[in-house]
Amino acid sequence: MLLTRGYRVELDLSDAHITACRKHTGAARWAYNYGLRRKQEAYRAGEKTPTAIDLHREINALKKNEIPWAYDVSKCAMQEGLRDLDNAFKHFFRKCRLKKEGTWKGTCGYPRWKSKKKAIGGARFTGAIRVYPDAVQLPRLGLLRLKERDYLPMNVKIKSATISEKAGRWYVSIVVQSEQPEPPQATGASLGVDLGIKTLAVVSDGRAFENPKALRKKINALKRASRRHGRKKKGSKNRDKAKQRLARMHARIANVRKDALHKVTSALVARTKPASERPACIVLEDLNISGMLKNRKLSRAIADVGMYAFKQQVLYKAALAGVQVKLASHWEPSSKTCHLCGWVKEDLTLAIRMFVCEDCGLVMDRDLNAAYNLAVLA
Repeated sequence: MLLTRGYRVELDLSDAHITACRKHTGAARWAYNYGLRRKQEAYRAGEKTPTAIDLHREINALKKNEIPWAYDVSKCAMQEGLRDLDNAFKHFFRKCRLKKEGTWKGTCGYPRWKSKKKAIGGARFTGAIRVYPDAVQLPRLGLLRLKERDYLPMNVKIKSATISEKAGRWYVSIVVQSEQPEPPQATGASLGVDLGIKTLAVVSDGRAFENPKALRKKINALKRASRRHGRKKKGSKNRDKAKQRLARMHARIANVRKDALHKVTSALVARTKPASERPACIVLEDLNISGMLKNRKLSRAIADVGMYAFKQQVLYKAALAGVQVKLASHWEPSSKTCHLCGWVKEDLTLAIRMFVCEDCGLVMDRDLNAAYNLAVLA
């Protein structure tokens, strides 16, 4: 099968390379804003809206006199920025159409202006991209060192590469295509997985994975860092330092959460094990996360778990391991039903952590009982 995957790794850049990367991200941001302004002007004048190709021709005509700095960056940065703008409008009109049909309840998301005050952004490259064990070569930027050796795949078709900055660190993401054989179908015992807040996941085979609670453990330090940033004078160097300190703290929290999710999902799928030891089917609850986040008392704790990211990781990892994934309806009373006799406790609240069956006398953890019920659905 033809497999498309993405890889992301941190860069080890010199000051000259950081300056060059900033120029490329700035060029991509400028092209996006230029295209947005031209599209709005054409719409107000009743003219045909220019496409990314039309806008790139206009930018090429401006290079000689108005924007000579554009010769210092790769043409890919501006081209891909304009293509991103076209995609943004495509999704905007798609959501407008769905909203008229009554199948979309959220906002349509009209494309907004990009500002370097919020984030430096990124720049995407296509064409001549080469990957080495400890470096990656990009157009106009040359050879960029990697902090992790032998992570990016070599001798595969590279569709694109994107550089981006987060909390003072630079990263490169590449999208590759490769032919891989179909994975053998897993034949192990099926698993039911119940997600929660106190415990990240409880599995029907008895395993329980702790929730790192990345945000909860750092919330007081995060509040202090945010107050320090807000009290600094705007435009000062101390405010920039406080901004970087706050960004690093947010990045640390996100990385802790992401690391825990990857470890748990990889342990569930068990891709490195033989087919007989991988679960034939994994059953998850198709939770209404947007509805759950409306609970004012639990919204922060629910968001700190990363339930949607958990589901997405299980889906793509299971597809690579030959494991089937089944999503149970969020109306399924898995926590209220006794897995032995089927008796349903209708008045079971979130505060009750132990399930007590009044029919057969079963007493056990409610999350483990829910995991057993989900495993039966396989």
